[in-house]
Amino acid sequence: MSAPEPAENGAQDLLVVIDPVARRTDGESVRIAKDVLGAGATMKIALPDGPEEFARALARRGSRRPVLIGDDRALLRMVGLLHRERELASGALSLVPVGASVDLARSLGVPTGAVAAARAVLDGVVRRLDLLVDDSDGVVLGDLRIPALPVTDGAGRAERMDRADRADGMFGALGARAPSGAGSTGGAGPAAGAAAVWHTCRSLVRTLVGPVPGALATRTHRLRVEADGVLLSDLDELVEGVTVRSCGGRAEVVIRTHAAAEPVRASALSVTVSGADFRYRADARLTGPVRTRTWTLRPAAWELTLPAGAGTGAAAGAGTAAGA
Repeated sequence: MSAPEPAENGAQDLLVVIDPVARRTDGESVRIAKDVLGAGATMKIALPDGPEEFARALARRGSRRPVLIGDDRALLRMVGLLHRERELASGALSLVPVGASVDLARSLGVPTGAVAAARAVLDGVVRRLDLLVDDSDGVVLGDLRIPALPVTDGAGRAERMDRADRADGMFGALGARAPSGAGSTGGAGPAAGAAAVWHTCRSLVRTLVGPVPGALATRTHRLRVEADGVLLSDLDELVEGVTVRSCGGRAEVVIRTHAAAEPVRASALSVTVSGADFRYRADARLTGPVRTRTWTLRPAAWELTLPAGAGTGAAAGAGTAAGA
């Protein structure tokens, strides 16, 4: 575990890249982070308005340590860009999470408060983290999911209407034998009271039979899943979901099938998923449809500055301490 390197004059030299979404959504947190960082380091501010300016600012960072003020998508953009430029191993990154989506930052061990995160940039330690890289040069920092999607809206609506129609049919048959006036809510006296009770019972039964049970609403996929060349699931099995995440230098694979109560689990360095067109969620991004994709784990491929105690938290299984 090591601390960030200071500049020759003893102060840390930072390139602070402020994502435009962070500037628009929470300018106060951006201001606070800048004040804390400026009090403890020399820094150059970059205010990119788009991907090209973002890339240009990183390319001109020189010996400055890059610090990002932004959300999960901005972090993925920075890591992906440095990976494609083959500069991800050139030095540690730092993050002050600001924006609507910071779940990934939290899972990596970064504080989500502006003051705490900025202090971690200045006083934290560098930790090496694993990286999942796919065959199109995309990166995954946290979880990879091929989700189990609900049935299409049209199919679900048709099923609910069919069940409701059956309830109406049942009450229509019973209505012929109902007391006089029970089929109408007009009037007064006993007939009107009976009609109100009849209407309430009919609504209750429609409510009970209307929704499609959750177990029936799960969409399955026909996918072939291999881990290090070993077949885990083939196209003849209905797959409800696949999850891949890095842990201690390996990729943990969990496959939930329609037929088995317990998931299939494996640990590998590469995972290949193929089948009919499918979409997948890599961290905060939805990608696809694709027919095949391979993810390869690269242990300790990048470095992130975290608070000193973060090694015992959520990021503990994701990599190793720098210098360990």
